[in-house]
Formats: sequence, structure tokens, C-alpha cells
Amino acid sequence: MPNETKAAASGAGALSHLRVLDLSRILAGPWCSQNLADMGADVIKVERPGGGDDTRVWGPPWLNPADASERADSTYFAAANRGKRSITVDIARPDGQQLIRQLAAISDVVIENYKIGDLKRYGLDYESLARINPQLVYCSITGYGQDGPSAHKPGYDFVFQAMGGLMSITGERDDLPGGGPQKAGIAIADVITGMYATIAILSALQHRTVSGTGQYIDMALLDCIVALGGNQVTGHFANGKIPGRYGNAHASLVPYQVFAVADGEIVVAVGNDTQWQQYCAAIERPDLGADPRWHKVTGRVTGRQTLVPELARTMLTRGRDEWLSRLEARGVPCGPINNYAQVFEDVQVRHRQLRVDMTRPDGSAVATIASPLRLKGTPPVYHRAPPALGDATDAVLSDLLGIARANIDRLRSDGIV
Repeated sequence: MPNETKAAASGAGALSHLRVLDLSRILAGPWCSQNLADMGADVIKVERPGGGDDTRVWGPPWLNPADASERADSTYFAAANRGKRSITVDIARPDGQQLIRQLAAISDVVIENYKIGDLKRYGLDYESLARINPQLVYCSITGYGQDGPSAHKPGYDFVFQAMGGLMSITGERDDLPGGGPQKAGIAIADVITGMYATIAILSALQHRTVSGTGQYIDMALLDCIVALGGNQVTGHFANGKIPGRYGNAHASLVPYQVFAVADGEIVVAVGNDTQWQQYCAAIERPDLGADPRWHKVTGRVTGRQTLVPELARTMLTRGRDEWLSRLEARGVPCGPINNYAQVFEDVQVRHRQLRVDMTRPDGSAVATIASPLRLKGTPPVYHRAPPALGDATDAVLSDLLGIARANIDRLRSDGIV
């Protein structure tokens, strides 16, 4: 691809003055710490000796399919761990705990997603580490939060998409083929929690500049997925009605849906009454544009059962490319339904350089997705590919903690690192 972003050091980065100690694994925590790494922070990812982050083995697909038999890292792992240095430390043992305490003393942020109480048993909870480093911003990510009757329960993204209401509004109506609740195609509870956690950490760091002290952050997947439904939930609070599933349609806008066309399907998203008139002109249905029943969005929503079948018949008369050209010429939001191969053939995606090709120290290539955080003065930095397990253990222990080679060798022989 000629417009691929070639990964290279591109300046210091907005957060290059910060060090992050990342004790998290799976997706929500790593997604958060990758955001910070993309902005230049020095992220030290702490993993289990011999195994590492659980997602390293969540394959196929693998980064290098030819090496899958030798447990090559999964693409799932690579998607959330760019820009980090990996060290292996057994935090269940006192010597390993002491290494973490030493690193926390010289870090700005700690991110963890252990079960409640696990790190307290090891003396690695916020209260213990804050005594060593009062400026530390410590972010815990759990399923249900640090308190409440469900705080002790385990849970994955799928569980919270169900519990938090998202599945109740995702999927086709029960009375239509394929009807019923559906999860989103990505782990949205994990991803949105990682994003909210990023905001919380940056907010705490900004407050630290005026207070001089860090603080504790309690992030929960349940909280975040419920918050994500804000526009639906606020309507429920106002009128008491439980939002339902509309499939590819929209509860408050018409037409805002998938239409079958002569050679496939497209999305049309008419967001206001002006766009409605332009849409009617584009599809050569001035009769619909002139009909007072459809002048306002409210009428189109309440009368969708009459209006949409009429639109659907018209949309079948031409092919995808012709409709897209006609609609775009009139300023009507629309688009093709792309698979991921087609996404990266799109001219705008290529122009925005949303694919980032990186090279690992062993020479193997890995393609990742560019950060959407486009700061003009301090843009994202892509200087480090997703790390091999423990690739920076020696460097971190010697350079940051000043541990002698002989002592590192002893820690390794004892299975601490």
C-alpha cells in the first residue's frame, strides 16, 4: 500500500515525560496504556514469566503464521500493545514484589486489572505504593468496580454487553428473520473502558500539576458500557419506555438504514429535513419530498411503516456506485458496507494512513492501526512494535533500577524474572 505509515520515531510525543507501569492484561487496560504509549509515554508492561499476557496465545490469527507451532504472538495481542517495553516479573514472590515497588517509585502511572484484593496481598495496592510515591496515579480496572454487591464477580466484555443494556438495543427486531439480541462485533465494553480510563488518567495527571499529589482511579466495565448508552437511557428516563432493537434502522431518524440496491447494499443516513429534501431529489422522487407527511423528521419516524417500503422499492432500481455518486453529489450522507479488506482500499483511509507497518527486533513485520489522536504539534509516535515477551527485562532492571548483571542473572535463575 503506497500510503502506509512507516513506523519511525517522530519526535518526543505529548506524554514523553511520563512513565507508565502497566500491570494489566487482556484488552481494557492494554488499550488504555497503548493510547498513552502512542502519545510518547514510556510504558513498561509487566508480564508473567514464561506465559505473559493471556492474549499472546489468543490465536489464530498469529503475527507470523509460519511460527504458530512455536507459540508466536497473536494478532489480538499486537492490536493493543504497540509502543511498550515488556518485562517479566513474578509478582507472587517477595523479590518480584520488591521490583514492582522500585519501579512504581519512579513511575507516574500504574494500571492494573487484577481481582479485588489480589495486589493488596502482595503489597502492591494503591495505599502501599502511594506511601512510596505520593504523586502516583493508580488506575484499577475491574468488571464491576471496587465496591458494591457484585464487586467480587468475574466477567468479560460479553457479559457486560448483556448486563449493561447494549445487547437489548443491538440486533434485528424479534419479529423479523434473525431477530434477537446481539453483541457488537468488537469487544466494545473493553475498548470503551480503555478509552474512559485514558481520560481519567490524563485528568488525574493534570490535577497533579496543581495539587502535587496523585490519586486512585476506580474504573468498571459495567459503568462504562452503561454510560455508552446515554442517548438511549436518557430517553428511557424521560418517558419510561424501554428502548428496543431497530436492527440497521434508527429510532429517531428516517431514512437512516441499510437499503438493498440492484447489485448489493448501501447505507443512507439522512440526519435532518434539509438532507431529506436532497435525498428525494437524488432518487428522483419529488412526490415524496413534497408530501407534507414527510416534511419533518417526526412524521417520517412515526410513518416509517408506510414510507420505508416506498423508498426501498426505489433504491432497488439502480446499482451501488450510481446511488453513491448521486447521493454524494447532493450532500446526503451515505456509504458502502465494507469488509476490512475493502476498508483499507478506501481512498480516504489510505490518505489518512490508518495502517502502520512496524518491524520487530527479530525482523518480522507487524501491521497495526494508526492512532486516531491527531495532535498536530505532538503527533503519535510509532517507535516500538508490540514487544516480545520480556524483551526489555534486562534493560529496565539495569538502566532504571541500577541492578547489576550478576543480580539479574540470579533473579532469572530463581524464576523471579
